[in-house]
Amino acid sequence: MDRRPILVTGGSGQLASALAASAGVPVVRVGRPDFDFERPDSIAAAWRSAAPSLVVNAAAYTAVDAAETDAEAAYRANRDGPAVLARLCTEAGIPLIHISTDYVFDGAKATPYVESDPVAPQSVYGASKLAGETAALAGCAQAIVLRTSWVYAAAGRNFVLTMLNLAKTRDRLQVVADQFGCPTAAADLAAAILAVAMRIRAEGWQQRFGGVFHAAGDGSTTWHGLACAVFEEAARHGSRIPRVDPTTTAEYPTKAKRPANSRLDCSKLAAVFDVRLPVWRPSLARTIDAIFATR
Repeated sequence: MDRRPILVTGGSGQLASALAASAGVPVVRVGRPDFDFERPDSIAAAWRSAAPSLVVNAAAYTAVDAAETDAEAAYRANRDGPAVLARLCTEAGIPLIHISTDYVFDGAKATPYVESDPVAPQSVYGASKLAGETAALAGCAQAIVLRTSWVYAAAGRNFVLTMLNLAKTRDRLQVVADQFGCPTAAADLAAAILAVAMRIRAEGWQQRFGGVFHAAGDGSTTWHGLACAVFEEAARHGSRIPRVDPTTTAEYPTKAKRPANSRLDCSKLAAVFDVRLPVWRPSLARTIDAIFATR
């Protein structure tokens, strides 16, 4: 078995942290300031130091609303950075697993999206991530794009922790109830990524492994439904629970337009790699338990 490390970009981000915590193979995590897509020399230096067997690109510009007025930075991180990694992977003859987003879709479809559905991002963030998909696939013949959604973890910056923090000071919250998606625990996504990586290591690269796959928690809900579930789980730990009122996207305007439906059908991932992410609700319960275990 190849013992060269997996290079994971994204530094201390929630997915990179989950990958480092769950890996059964050596993982080298890199992030700012030592690894920065704004500084190409830092990318090359990290590459030489790691000498990886596979790369997982979990680095991204994820400030969805800020991207509307900072498009150049979003494209540098979400398109140009993956293009550099794709070139390096091609030169080394190794695979690239690139993490993308449900925001490449416009949200108009009534049912979960499959990989072959037309893409039509409604935000700069979504458009820059789509450009990154194209760059990764065009630049590396051994590229896998994993689209995921609504990722959260016990640490970092995410919707689950935001809700728990707001509950400390507020008796009432309003949360959007007309946007649907698939909550995804970072630990579950990390396990799926590593399962894909191990399949590639065991069998060698196969043509069917390449392309776009959806990888998200099983099942779906709304942001309002997720907030209610967070507080139901937190109540088991004696947490202060606010009232959560549903609101609409129209009543809660944001700079960037979000898709009303970004549910992802993950059947292709199961068919090709035999990898399935768990149902989202039990994973949320485990994450809430982990959060309160540190308090």
